[in-house]
Amino acid sequence: MRPMSQPENTAVTAATGEARFLALLEAHRTIVVHVANAYARHLADREDLAQEIVAGAWRSFARYDAARTFSTWLYRVALNTAISWARRNARHLRQREADETALGAIAVHDPDGLAIDDDVGDLRAAVAALDELPRALVILHLEGNTYAAIAEILGITETNVATKLSRIKTQLRSAIERARDARRNTHGIG
Repeated sequence: MRPMSQPENTAVTAATGEARFLALLEAHRTIVVHVANAYARHLADREDLAQEIVAGAWRSFARYDAARTFSTWLYRVALNTAISWARRNARHLRQREADETALGAIAVHDPDGLAIDDDVGDLRAAVAALDELPRALVILHLEGNTYAAIAEILGITETNVATKLSRIKTQLRSAIERARDARRNTHGIG
């Protein structure tokens, strides 16, 4: 058997790296889906954002440290990509929301377009209204990550995670209660 030339060796290494990346990505694809769903309301936007997350993860994969969990690394890449995407598209997204409100399309729907329970809709709307970091904290918390994992993903301390989540929970409760009150007042229920 002859030894591989440098170009052949590089091609084999690249193919192995790509196969490894694709296997890890497939095993953790829900991270991409959940982050895209949290930062984009419309199907086309969610698909675009998910593609950007995957592309960013692939570009960064050479720097992935296998000593750390892939899910932690992917969350960090996904959230950073989503935050950048949201900032880049903020004007476009605000305009779309204004257009929908003007057209009366203010009901909250699940990703398949079905109307959902008012409380769940209120929670989704309240989370969607959060700034990027608080929204990332909520996503990670709702996915069952420990404070230590959230801290590692976001690059903040566990104490900071606990403090911020406590404040966010209070903020979300208030937003949900305001939405309930508005619904009661709209429907004349008191």
